[in-house]
Amino acid sequence: MLPTFFISHGSPMMALMDTQARRFLESLATHTPRPRAIVIASAHWETPGPMVSAPARNDTIHDFYGFPPALYALRYPAPGDAALAGEIARMLADAGLACGIDQTRGLDHGAWVPLLLAYPKADIPVLQLSLQRRGGPAHHLALGAALRGLRDSGVLVIGSGSFTHDIARAKSGMAAVDAPEPADITEFSDWMDHAIRTADVTALLEYRRLAPYAATHHPTEEHLLPLFVAMGAAAKKPTAVRLHSSTEFSFFRMDCYAFS
Repeated sequence: MLPTFFISHGSPMMALMDTQARRFLESLATHTPRPRAIVIASAHWETPGPMVSAPARNDTIHDFYGFPPALYALRYPAPGDAALAGEIARMLADAGLACGIDQTRGLDHGAWVPLLLAYPKADIPVLQLSLQRRGGPAHHLALGAALRGLRDSGVLVIGSGSFTHDIARAKSGMAAVDAPEPADITEFSDWMDHAIRTADVTALLEYRRLAPYAATHHPTEEHLLPLFVAMGAAAKKPTAVRLHSSTEFSFFRMDCYAFS
């Protein structure tokens, strides 16, 4: 049975830059047997209701601007899996979560950048699962729980977001990639890590009220909601292992977890 992962994908420049998080993601495949397919819930695909992608082959979506030409030249043409997309839609429907199938959606940078590092051959079928920002943590925990059976059939479920994501700090001026993190980021991240590793799901569902500086580091929730998909897809009270922790540009915490 495969674990599930929550990964922090950070800036799309991680595809080109040498950072601690990049080096970790290059090793991600060593933490699990080779999957027959990957289902990834990225912070960069939001829809009113759940959707799963099912193209014959994934286009690479460069959903960013102002970066070097070398970044736009990168491609990740992983195959899709229409049969698996149909299975996922049925699993979600059985859980009371009506799910549509998008036959043209490609992979946004929250999916293709980390997968390019972890599985560079692009030879494993990849499907994206959309988020519903207004659904909140409980909805996404249920979304993941509906997919729990995929682990038994060799499908790897990944939630791709960011442990902290206060973009307002970036707009005020980018720090160096290795700049130290402020104390408020440490406080929030330590609270989250304790709740995750003690499987305190009740507290995590209320993180926005209970965790220090939660609304500061997640002004909107889309970059943390993939965490709940990964947790839900693992178990009712999942066992968590923190696989990686680092900070980029002083405000991106790049923590990654495995759940089983």
